[in-house]
Amino acid sequence: MPTRSPRIFVADDQRDVLESLRLLLKSDGYATETFANPEALVAALHERSADAVLMDLNYTRDTTSGDEGLDAVTKIRGFDAHTPIVLMTAWGTIGLAVEGMRRGAQDFIEKPWDNERLLAVLRTQVALGRALQRARTLEAENRQLKGSGETLIAESAAMQPVLETVERVAPTDANVLITGESGCGKGLVARLIHEGSSRRERSLVTVNIGSLAETVFESEMFGHVKGAFTDAKSDRVGRFELADGGTLFLDEIANIPVAQQGRLLRVLEDGQFERLGSSRTQRADVRVLAATNADIDAEIGAGRFRSDLLYRLNTIHIHLPPLRDRGDDIVLLAQRSLQQHAQHHRRPVTAFSEAALSALRRYGWPGNVRELNHVVERAVLMARGAAVEPADLRLTAAAPSATDRKAMTLDDVELDAIRAALSRHAGNVIAAADELGMSRSALYRRMEKFGL
Repeated sequence: MPTRSPRIFVADDQRDVLESLRLLLKSDGYATETFANPEALVAALHERSADAVLMDLNYTRDTTSGDEGLDAVTKIRGFDAHTPIVLMTAWGTIGLAVEGMRRGAQDFIEKPWDNERLLAVLRTQVALGRALQRARTLEAENRQLKGSGETLIAESAAMQPVLETVERVAPTDANVLITGESGCGKGLVARLIHEGSSRRERSLVTVNIGSLAETVFESEMFGHVKGAFTDAKSDRVGRFELADGGTLFLDEIANIPVAQQGRLLRVLEDGQFERLGSSRTQRADVRVLAATNADIDAEIGAGRFRSDLLYRLNTIHIHLPPLRDRGDDIVLLAQRSLQQHAQHHRRPVTAFSEAALSALRRYGWPGNVRELNHVVERAVLMARGAAVEPADLRLTAAAPSATDRKAMTLDDVELDAIRAALSRHAGNVIAAADELGMSRSALYRRMEKFGL
């Protein structure tokens, strides 16, 4: 993946100086924007980012005090604490340069400048600025949940088209829409695509859209600046910025608020966005993978999803089959899960009995792989011997009778109702939530609680 040329903003009131600097910086691989006064420079930094600023202290209106340049440094640092600033000053005004560094500049160059010295200072500041930005990004990434490192088990015939498509599209930069019932492994497929791409050395950032309240959507996705709202005590890096150079996985994309779909569409089209509370346009080079268990065409027909957004997300479509259609994958997944949980919980459980394996194959798995993992973990904890028996699995293939319900806890009843609704609607969480009379976010919370 090519790295963009560093962008330097250059401010000076002399046209010949600006042209000389532009040619010098171009010869060293820099892109430049030039400004004849500090006001234009500050306005540009409000709108777009630079890798460094190179600016004179004295301008036509006041050629000796340096006040215009010093005021510009103060203004820039008022909204941008990180972009490196290098000042240019005549030999007799070194004191002004020192004052400029006190206000937040990183270094200064004396006029007339030495080309090698100027380029060396800029190289250092650009490299340092990028390193510090990467460190801030990594710090933010460390607050996000990391992937489990789980590998994909896909021996069944139903999964072969999925593997073939992943192999073909992973090395490209195409956006991919992954569909399938809740819990069938869409996140794992997204990780495989990322790891097979040229972006594998950069971040895979995951966002569960279904868990985001509409009031925090902009802040989470695009970031915010200090003071953007009451609780914005400091700048925050958004998910698109975190994923710059890497991959952004938008899980449960059908739950994106309609009012925010236009902003997402804009980023997909041109890579541009603004942090909440800022008018400064930023760019992010991001590959977007999206997933949903919803019927997107139905969502479009109901006016809850924009068709133009779907076109941007759906360059390539991968549909995952439900676990009940994956044959012997069920047993293979269960055996891996058993090994993992037995080791984690330090339990002497090593296998499933033949009767337990038959029960696993017969069950419909409305919660798919996620439910299977939860069921096996519980069975490992409850097993009385070295082998898991059917009773340890607590699978209910049919609805419980009234007599059975009398012995059930409230959680058991709720779990049974959610399983039944998911089964009736083929794992479609939106339809199941409507039937159960609860919001999508409330159903997601209960599914997480029960491991569905």
